[in-house]
Amino acid sequence: MENSKLGVLLIVISLTVGGMFLYYTGKLIEDGKEMGCFPNEECMNIEYSLNFSHIAVGVFSFILALGFYLLFFNKTEKAILNKLEDDKNQKVEDSKFDILLKALDDYEQKVVKAVRDQPGITQSTLRIRTDMSKSKLSYVLQELERRGIIKRIEKGKTLEVYLKV
Repeated sequence: MENSKLGVLLIVISLTVGGMFLYYTGKLIEDGKEMGCFPNEECMNIEYSLNFSHIAVGVFSFILALGFYLLFFNKTEKAILNKLEDDKNQKVEDSKFDILLKALDDYEQKVVKAVRDQPGITQSTLRIRTDMSKSKLSYVLQELERRGIIKRIEKGKTLEVYLKV
């Protein structure tokens, strides 16, 4: 059962039972006043019943508080499921990326890792991060673009590089 539905159910139950206990306690107090109890030994049953009603009010309060907690504050189940789903998706993406890297040479791996770390990186920045010459980087980028691994988009006088996979 969903937490919010369970919370509503507990609140309804606790309000119903709490109302019954409050009525019962009021009735016991009335009976005690009519009989002139509390200083007498003969009214011990009413006193024990009042003690029971105080415990019942405590239980009622606990159930009511638990119902409100489940209804309004307990959102951890959804958060945990979302976190697990995100972790799973990230692991799948990482494994795909690792498989891709195995098919590339060292220079291509450097470039692809740098582009993954910073999507939209310019060629001039990429050249600095990978420590390659302009001609070597240009050759590697052309080869990766030909294979459909990256795409280059013009930005002013330079090109931005993005992963396609």
